[in-house]
Amino acid sequence: MCLLAGPVSAEDGCRSDTTRLSTRATVNVRIDNDMFGGMGQDQGYSNGFLVSAVSPNLADYTDDPCLPRPARRLNRHLAWLQPDGFDEQNMIFGVGQLLYTPTDRNRTDLIADDRPYAAALLLSFGYNARKGDRLRTTQLRLGMVGPSAFGEQVQNRWHDVIGSDRFDGWDHQLRDEPVLQLIHERRKRLGRRETPGGWGWDLTRHWGGSLGNFATYANVGGEWRFGARLPDDFGTAPLRPAGENTSPVKEVADRRWHGHVFVAVDARWVLHDITLDGNTFKSSHSVDKRPMVADIGYGVALHRGHWRFALARYHRTREFDGQEDIPVYGTFTIGRHF
Repeated sequence: MCLLAGPVSAEDGCRSDTTRLSTRATVNVRIDNDMFGGMGQDQGYSNGFLVSAVSPNLADYTDDPCLPRPARRLNRHLAWLQPDGFDEQNMIFGVGQLLYTPTDRNRTDLIADDRPYAAALLLSFGYNARKGDRLRTTQLRLGMVGPSAFGEQVQNRWHDVIGSDRFDGWDHQLRDEPVLQLIHERRKRLGRRETPGGWGWDLTRHWGGSLGNFATYANVGGEWRFGARLPDDFGTAPLRPAGENTSPVKEVADRRWHGHVFVAVDARWVLHDITLDGNTFKSSHSVDKRPMVADIGYGVALHRGHWRFALARYHRTREFDGQEDIPVYGTFTIGRHF
């Protein structure tokens, strides 16, 4: 929890603030893999992980003792990213890796009609702000695409562990390129109903976009959930960047199991995707991407005490001309409040 805890005096000040909403810091670990989508799905978006740390509810972004001093100093220079006029707000830090591969793992030549090999290593931080049934999220992602993202090494090691064949064409992956991505999304809860016994449903819509040499797009979508004692947040499915369940939520002292199912959709108008368009400033392999892409995801989530678990599966429309199969992948998320 070093990202969220400063010196002892600051941490004590954070915990002793009785005016603060009853929230806690959270750490989430998410693993994506296309093998979760079924046999023969080791292709496209092949594997990914994200470790994220979420602050408690903050009084502000520059002086709140719940943030370490480096984060507070950084926030003084990023006021233009920080929302204003909201009731609840928190900050997110994350580190993750994304791997993309073509369909044929055995070919060592460049596969001109399939997507490039690509790996991305990304560091992200962002801001959430909530007012009633509305949430605003802004994230900045910095990182590297190319051999320095260590995609080949990570995939080879994982395939050795599970006894699967290696992909042999990593010599043709995208070249090293620093990447930047600014993501903004707004969510609104359109409806929520709950019975006296705790069973209920809610519906949330979202819209937003991304700008940068990693990806530039506009997106819109929504999520429906049904279950027992739904959390007071803005969705469960980690369907897209900035879509993680990281909004400020009041802590509830409840040791019972909470569970629900969810269905989420997202549609994107894509202007640029470095994993399909290739390197921005150097010559590299690329394919003819499709400008419109849509995802549908469904799954189940469980909450108990400080722990949260979510298992989901996603289906995506074809992303480029000539793509053989519709991409399918799964994801598993585990989170804990501290």
